[in-house]
Amino acid sequence: MSKPVNLNRYRKEKARAEKKARADQNAVKFGRNKAEKIEDKFHQDKQRRDIDHHELDE
Repeated sequence: MSKPVNLNRYRKEKARAEKKARADQNAVKFGRNKAEKIEDKFHQDKQRRDIDHHELDE
């Protein structure tokens, strides 16, 4: 006879694989790490400050 198969293990492995695939898709779609987000925010703030300092006072 063959060995019994634990179906729960296979079900969980399948769920993990699907979750990983979805995470990989989202990483491609939305993926930027925290350092990149902080750097972009810094540059946006700097540009806004530079523009504000160059306004003409009338």
